[in-house]
Amino acid sequence: MIKCLVVDDEPLSRQVLKGFIADHPDLELAGECKDALEALSFLEKTRVDLLFLDINMPKLSGVNFYKSLQNKPEVIFTTAYAEFAVEGFELNAIDYLMKPIAFERFFQAVQRVKDKLGQPSANQPIQQYIMLKADKKVYRTPYEDILFCEALGDYVKVHLKDKVLIVTTTMKKLLAELPDHFFLRTHKSYIINKTKVEYIEGNQIKIGNQLVAIGQSYREEVMKALG
Repeated sequence: MIKCLVVDDEPLSRQVLKGFIADHPDLELAGECKDALEALSFLEKTRVDLLFLDINMPKLSGVNFYKSLQNKPEVIFTTAYAEFAVEGFELNAIDYLMKPIAFERFFQAVQRVKDKLGQPSANQPIQQYIMLKADKKVYRTPYEDILFCEALGDYVKVHLKDKVLIVTTTMKKLLAELPDHFFLRTHKSYIINKTKVEYIEGNQIKIGNQLVAIGQSYREEVMKALG
């Protein structure tokens, strides 16, 4: 699934795109934002594969917002103004959709995203493990063995079923390598394996014999992701 974020200051435009995303079998809606500043806050907590990004927005344009991102998702620009197309494509945008957007045109743009991302076909195996560097070794670690990850300065403590690895990486880099359908950031210091959650109580999650914190700014996203 391609995880999408819709960023547009017009409620009707957001509604149209959300409907198109819901109708497409390869897309998943991660969220919606009414302006670039809200989107920036969202992307600090949640990784997405694709932005549907309006260009003409108040305070900060979609183009300038996209230029400011360090880790850029793929982007499809949307706007009612054709004169912005050149600037959008100079940023290596996948496509440029003119409002009002037709589903057929939307579908074509998404197909270009799929081609670029190289989505695996149904008979192509999907990787179920991550390579973790710890103790001067590189461990082949199945996702299902990871309970949760804990920040430790310039390192990360990866809590497994039977041991703990002190991994040479940062939380941000590790989160970018872990698949969203398994893992979720619950706090600036914690990433959990969603399949290992036993229960939620207050601002804590029980995993194995440990209680993992839920940060206040992450709580809404955590509760949504865990249903």
